[in-house]
Amino acid sequence: MRFVGVSSLMSMAAVMTVVVVSCHVGSASAFVPPSGKTSSSWNSVASQQAKDPLHILPPDATDIPYGEESRKFRRTVYTHDDWIKHRSPDRFFKTLRTTTTSGIYKNVGREVLAVTFIATFVMLWNMLTGEYTDLVGLVHPGIMRGQFTPSLALPMSPFTLSSGFLGLLLVFRTNKAYQRWDEARKNWGMNINHTRDLVRMGTTFYDDAQISNPEQRDIDLERLSLCTWAFVRSMKRHLSPEWEDEQEFKMELYQRLPSQQAQTILDAAHRPNRALYDLSLAIEQLPMHFIRKDQMHKALTIFEDNLGSSERLLTSPVPIFYNRHVARFLFVWLAFLPFALYDPFKESWNHVMMIPTTALLSLFLFGIEELATQMEEPFTILPMQAFCDKIGNWCNEIVSWKDGDNGVYNKPSNNFPAKGHNSVYFESEL
Repeated sequence: MRFVGVSSLMSMAAVMTVVVVSCHVGSASAFVPPSGKTSSSWNSVASQQAKDPLHILPPDATDIPYGEESRKFRRTVYTHDDWIKHRSPDRFFKTLRTTTTSGIYKNVGREVLAVTFIATFVMLWNMLTGEYTDLVGLVHPGIMRGQFTPSLALPMSPFTLSSGFLGLLLVFRTNKAYQRWDEARKNWGMNINHTRDLVRMGTTFYDDAQISNPEQRDIDLERLSLCTWAFVRSMKRHLSPEWEDEQEFKMELYQRLPSQQAQTILDAAHRPNRALYDLSLAIEQLPMHFIRKDQMHKALTIFEDNLGSSERLLTSPVPIFYNRHVARFLFVWLAFLPFALYDPFKESWNHVMMIPTTALLSLFLFGIEELATQMEEPFTILPMQAFCDKIGNWCNEIVSWKDGDNGVYNKPSNNFPAKGHNSVYFESEL
């Protein structure tokens, strides 16, 4: 077993310095590629924005890493056919074929290359300062072999002892990230459930006896449906990047809502709150008993809770110092791993198999950390637009139903309340 001398420590320090500098040049973070945006291009964007204030221009493509850009392609809504493919016995080979196109692996490419570079340097250095085997199997002394140029190697025991701690950090990191994604998905699931429930109650509880114009029912229920959709759509915009969703949000509001109502929502400092207020007014204008209105308003409280929970997830990440410590621990651990892997691969030609092994280990371990980072902010990978579209379609369908469509009438007749109803709900008809 060879140990590191003073000159070897200086060599390792030089390698680490080069790697760290290369990861930070042109970027504020080693996990983000350098930006090609210049001040002149930003001025151009600003001038175009001034000409058309309703149009939000996206950042230049060079500012967005592939992993960030690919988040929009992860907004999957599964069907039965998708689940069949998901359970396919060929899924392992299919996922292996897409390894090179994975956004997760592309996003950690620079870190993997840095660690692979260190492994290559260790192999070449030890060939020059120790001994190497030529292509015909003959062993030769290195051209730099000497007392002051020892080979680079570390014992494996420090990595064996610390691997458990690294694993615990990564497990906690991914577990908390998945919990955040799961909570965000449950918030939207509750929105879907309670929007349908709200509109169903409005359609069922609507008291036709309190209106003189039969068309008023369709007007009131359509407003209820649109205001319900406007809230979830405003919530989606509130949780999405401005450059990605602002223009589409404005177009959809103007297409579906009265222009004055759409403009009022757009002008609000907190758009979901304004949309929720409009929904409250729509409920208050429905002709029904106040007890039933109170039941409908309870759904709005649930919407407010879901909105607040989602805002908490968006504005409060896992503590930054924890994420930074995990990233530092992982990078340093992998950067020094090639020094410990050199001796175990002595059976391979010039220890060359250490290089692909290091590359694969770093790819998968960096990938685990990247998975957690991608899930930590869940809203840009959730299919929120699909949720909003489904809610809008379902609400429109529900308000189109009328009492008696199925041949059964639930409203009271002959001054007797319908079976299962309390007469107080129909006091205006008695």
